[in-house]
Amino acid sequence: MLEQHKMDRINHLAKKKKAEGLTEEEGREQSSLRAEYLNSFRDSFKKTIENTKIIDQEGTDVTPEKIKDIQRQNNLRD
Repeated sequence: MLEQHKMDRINHLAKKKKAEGLTEEEGREQSSLRAEYLNSFRDSFKKTIENTKIIDQEGTDVTPEKIKDIQRQNNLRD
């Protein structure tokens, strides 16, 4: 996940934008930080999905084949 100081800066810029607006430089910084945050979030979410095993109520593994293939490539599944 994104470093705490960057998250704090994103929040600070969002509050400042609502209150008084941002300079061009601050706007570019905010866009850059948001893009970095989204990339970090997407990578984290992708890893979570790729490491998930789905079991139905009968105890049968119903993980989609696409996920199983990724897990095999990463040596997470036999």
